Amino acid sequence: MLDLEFYRGKKVFITGHTGFKGSWMCQVLYLAGAQVTGYSLEAPTQPSLFEAAGIAQKIDSVIGDVRDLDHLKEAMDKAQPEIVIHMAAQPIVRESYVNPVYTYETNVMGTVNLLEAVRQCPSVKSVVNVTTDKVYLNNEWVWGYRENDVLDGYDPYSNSKSCSELVTNSYKKAFFSGMDVAVSTCRAGNVIGGGDFAKDRIIPDCIRAMEKGEDIVVRNPYSTRPYQHVLEPVCAYLMVAQRQYEERVAYEGSYNVGPDDCDCVTTGELADLFCSAWGDGAKWINLSESNAPHEAGLLKLDCAKIKRTFGWQPRWHIADAIGMTVAFSKVYMAGGDVAQEMKRQIEAYLA
Repeated sequence: MLDLEFYRGKKVFITGHTGFKGSWMCQVLYLAGAQVTGYSLEAPTQPSLFEAAGIAQKIDSVIGDVRDLDHLKEAMDKAQPEIVIHMAAQPIVRESYVNPVYTYETNVMGTVNLLEAVRQCPSVKSVVNVTTDKVYLNNEWVWGYRENDVLDGYDPYSNSKSCSELVTNSYKKAFFSGMDVAVSTCRAGNVIGGGDFAKDRIIPDCIRAMEKGEDIVVRNPYSTRPYQHVLEPVCAYLMVAQRQYEERVAYEGSYNVGPDDCDCVTTGELADLFCSAWGDGAKWINLSESNAPHEAGLLKLDCAKIKRTFGWQPRWHIADAIGMTVAFSKVYMAGGDVAQEMKRQIEAYLA
């Protein structure tokens, strides 16, 4: 599992640090005593976890676009990081149908630019490119996809992340094989957790409905997804980055990061769990959209590789993840200290 002591004093460069997952990673690394530089656009939502938790005051935060190679190189050259975690992305499936060119520019050329900056920065020893479980050619199988299955995402978001995987593999073979740089990709399932304010995601939609005193609207209650708390993949990424830093040949590769089968639930089941955890008469209604953009109905990951290689196991089941999300959201809605709540949850997860 993750050894936070390894990161004390380490220089870590994170793209996408102003996002939901990036903010949780920055908080973990801040508690570990790492020297963090973040490179990203302004926080993608308003409100944002990045601002609510005061992340900018804890790290060196650089506002920039991964499509801008010169600015990205400048930030990385100044930081001289040992470890790079690439999370900057256009991450919303529905948004990718609206803005496909921007999605490809960010998710594909952003990866090219990141790896090009790494190639010219001799301090870097370990790189993790974060993609998604949606990179696979989805045949709606009942079994989980493995890392050697065919890559071919359907929608522009998923497909652009498949391309990001191919770009990473090309750079590994063409450039990094002759350098002392370990490179891995991590393909995570859907994440939930406190501080996610994105649109078109079920749990943020649930919380917004609670704030307004309304019923929760579920647009696709029968789709099955591998839901997990955000700390599961965040800590897995850091674990992979650490272990391949220490022993490149044994550990660099591609890894699925997802929950066990018992935590692959339908959107409707997830909404039921949320309503139960929230209380106060929370309920949801089914408003399926007949003309909605295509999204996979069934998608599962086989995570045997990361379990076998690192002895990794998910720590929180879906009900635990929902409970932590609800607890955070109630602290936030009451005007409480969300950074302290993040610290409490990180310590509970790592205990």
